[in-house]
Amino acid sequence: MLMPNNMTGHAPPTAAARPQQQDAYVDIAGLDKIYPSKKGGDVYALRDVDLSIRRGEFLSVLGPSGCGKSTLLKCIAGLEGISGGKLLVRGQRVTAPPEKMGVVFQRDLLLDWRTVLDNILISAEFLKLDRGAYRERAIQLLDKFDLAAYAERFPWELSGGQRQRVSICRALLVDPDLLLMDEPFGALDAMTRDELNFELQRTWLETGKTVVFITHSITEAVYLGDRVVVMSRNPGRIAQTIDIDLPRPRGLEVRETPAFGQYTAQIRATFADLGIFKGV
Repeated sequence: MLMPNNMTGHAPPTAAARPQQQDAYVDIAGLDKIYPSKKGGDVYALRDVDLSIRRGEFLSVLGPSGCGKSTLLKCIAGLEGISGGKLLVRGQRVTAPPEKMGVVFQRDLLLDWRTVLDNILISAEFLKLDRGAYRERAIQLLDKFDLAAYAERFPWELSGGQRQRVSICRALLVDPDLLLMDEPFGALDAMTRDELNFELQRTWLETGKTVVFITHSITEAVYLGDRVVVMSRNPGRIAQTIDIDLPRPRGLEVRETPAFGQYTAQIRATFADLGIFKGV
């Protein structure tokens, strides 16, 4: 499944043009998110954010701590209201969690008193769907993520990487069109993170879902993304959007190619221009 990459001399593009309106699956224009403060005025977590996400796109959102990445994802998920501007998913204004959406957080949020299989089936229960009708799909997902032998185990018996696989299975159970992922691999060791990056890419290629992936890692953002959105902080805004023109599927060895290195260097230079050198 690993694809060779002959990328020498391939220079990355600078900034991606905003997709045409008709292509937008998630459309954001002039978005502000303000938190009222009793000490010195309101705080802008996000200000004047414009972003259009195509159907089936894998979008990486990259930035330092405190830049509003997670806030932006929560707004798309309908978990936070916006203070101004426009936010549409499938052409509908977001005022509550959109239908056919799955979310994976950095913490797996598994219930230790429920088996792995029962944790996955929570998605169906939450939506008041027939649990029995989704049991077979849950088992199929466990098999796909190499967890079939752990269906009747409890989360406390699993490694960190296995627990995150379970949380991804839970998000995929009801076959969402939109998958939102908030630093899902940030707490994992490097080898496990690499493995899950590869598995996530494989799943996305198989399903064609629209994915918004939040990360602190430049390497992870470039490896996974069709585009990388670079955010700055104080207030959170989009500083740059970069198309990633690397072939799919991407083996992990693509990270050693000159083209990949040019993308990561370009992003580091953007952070340097923004006065951000650490935590990315």
